Amino acid sequence: MSPCIKQIFLLCALFCLVLCAPKWNQLNNYTFDQYITDFNKGYTPNSPEYHMRKTIFNKKLQAIISFNSLQGTYYKKGVNQFTDQSEQELENQTLGYVSSGQKSPFSSSSRLLSSTLSNVTLQELPASVDWREKNVVTPVKDQGKCGSCWAFASAATIESHAAIASGKLKTLSTQQLVSCAQNSYNCGGVGGCHGSIAELAFSYVQLFGITSDYKYSYSSYQGVEEGSCSFNPDKQSVEVMLDGYLKLTTNSYEDIMVALATVGPLAVAVDASKWHDYEGGVFDGCDYTANMNVNHAVVLVGYGTDEVEGDYWLVRNSWGTKFGENGYIRLRRESQTKCGVDYTPLKGQACKGQEAPTRVCGQCAILYDASYPLNVRVVG
Repeated sequence: MSPCIKQIFLLCALFCLVLCAPKWNQLNNYTFDQYITDFNKGYTPNSPEYHMRKTIFNKKLQAIISFNSLQGTYYKKGVNQFTDQSEQELENQTLGYVSSGQKSPFSSSSRLLSSTLSNVTLQELPASVDWREKNVVTPVKDQGKCGSCWAFASAATIESHAAIASGKLKTLSTQQLVSCAQNSYNCGGVGGCHGSIAELAFSYVQLFGITSDYKYSYSSYQGVEEGSCSFNPDKQSVEVMLDGYLKLTTNSYEDIMVALATVGPLAVAVDASKWHDYEGGVFDGCDYTANMNVNHAVVLVGYGTDEVEGDYWLVRNSWGTKFGENGYIRLRRESQTKCGVDYTPLKGQACKGQEAPTRVCGQCAILYDASYPLNVRVVG
């Protein structure tokens, strides 16, 4: 088979993989063996792992079908690459953040919302914003089994701000952040595939710049960091630089709305514990009365209003395009801010020594921590 034909075959196979996966209303007779085929799971028939995965899958499938039969819900659940994985596996492999919730130790350039933006009122903002429509958002990526959401969210936010400033949309190296951005304060984890924070990534790029994904491609999909930092500016030229970051006021709906509409996409921290089986609609499944464990980093790229499902935030995830709405999730945007508490900050969002329960607001804590890079410029 020629390389060209082989490439076309692989593209067709991937296209079919997405199209062949059943929708939420096609699951009543869906089987584990069909799932294995649809999602290219390489389990040996009748092996211990096969039976373990089948048990997990069947339990989750029934829960999904049961949820979708409820009346009055605004979102639907479905099967995807996560349906045969345990909750512990999902926590270890697909999360890996988040914010310190404190004044960052990484950059003196951070500051709260500028006076220029603070003069803008909510009434002056457009009814909806979607930065994808401006051609400043790169395709959704997949972090795989590595807890590198912090790096994906940071890189994607930098990509968009670089495109807004220059008109050039570049795909930047997430692996450079995973391998090179040290986490000395143990914020959101210990670094690499084991969690970190967006502020650290922005500060690293402020000091060293960031190269393209082509020159330093992602190699941690399986959850293993491929050796130490190998970034060499003489061989992998810097593509983008920046001058620190701006951290928005904690839990401020107005600041986030204004910055999102007038500046660009934002790196935000969320509780994604209940996202894994989301298929579509406006998600409102985070419980304000339960522990809101801020454990994931994503990119807020817009907001809007659905005639049926109401107001929402448009969020870019890093779990591939098979998740949710082509890699995105819409979260409920409440007219009146609601808040909960993260009682276990060390499990996801705090720096070492910061154990106090934290007040977090917005659906899935989306208002709690938001930031964006400053003076982003394309240099390569």
